[in-house]
Amino acid sequence: INESGKKGQSMNKNLFSLKGKVVIITGAAGLLGRQHANAVASFGGTPVLLDLDKKSLIDQTHELNDQYGIDAISYIVDITNEQEIKQNCKDVLERYGKIDALVNNAANNPKVNKQSGNQFSRLENFPIENWTADLAVGLTGAFLCAKYYGRAIANNNWGGVIINISSDLGLIAPDQRLYEKLGLPENQQPVKPVSYSVIKTGLIGLTRYLATYWPKKVRCNVLCPGGVSMELPTEFVEKVITRIPMDRMAEPDDYQGALIFLLSDSSKYMNGSVLSIDGGRSIW
Repeated sequence: INESGKKGQSMNKNLFSLKGKVVIITGAAGLLGRQHANAVASFGGTPVLLDLDKKSLIDQTHELNDQYGIDAISYIVDITNEQEIKQNCKDVLERYGKIDALVNNAANNPKVNKQSGNQFSRLENFPIENWTADLAVGLTGAFLCAKYYGRAIANNNWGGVIINISSDLGLIAPDQRLYEKLGLPENQQPVKPVSYSVIKTGLIGLTRYLATYWPKKVRCNVLCPGGVSMELPTEFVEKVITRIPMDRMAEPDDYQGALIFLLSDSSKYMNGSVLSIDGGRSIW
């Protein structure tokens, strides 16, 4: 009986549980990748860590297994290489017998700085090699992972989940005034490179496509996090927070709850949604 005195269905207290779920996480050795893996493990899931940083992956896997008593594993996989993904998908299925979820987290994050004496970040100078490499990881890599791990998820009788990690810059344009340097002419001012916004916007499109591709089996949603304040110059952080209603940048663990929500049955009727967690930056 609920508070109104009427009979009603009681809430499932295990809505956020990931017990027994096998979750692929790309870019797992990065700042947010590590947070994603810890969140999955703490809610009973088994994270499968993919990255190119062998030492970080090994250390992280040992830490997770020791702390949570789980059977996590890591693999060195280049997600721009279709054959490596195809083989790894087979390896994971052989080990666990299933894949329940995929978190497309891997991305290059092109920096605002000089390269070979040029303002390489500016559109007119941005090298095609950088553009190609950034898209290969952030967008093509996500497509390839969905192609193989997503198919494995769809083959489950119970289906599963795909989460794409976009950004607030998938929703709004970079505010290039944040990167301005006094004394430089306009055509030499550093800017956020074009590839980042294009990739993060593209992930939203990929999410909508995937959400309708296996709609009875695989839910696909996209998380748009704001920037994390760690290891950034104080001057830059002070500029950024003037654009954020909450008056701060994110802490590394600010996205763990959202990730668990999207992976678990607590969001079981959520599909094709864009979840923005950026302190309100994208509403200004």
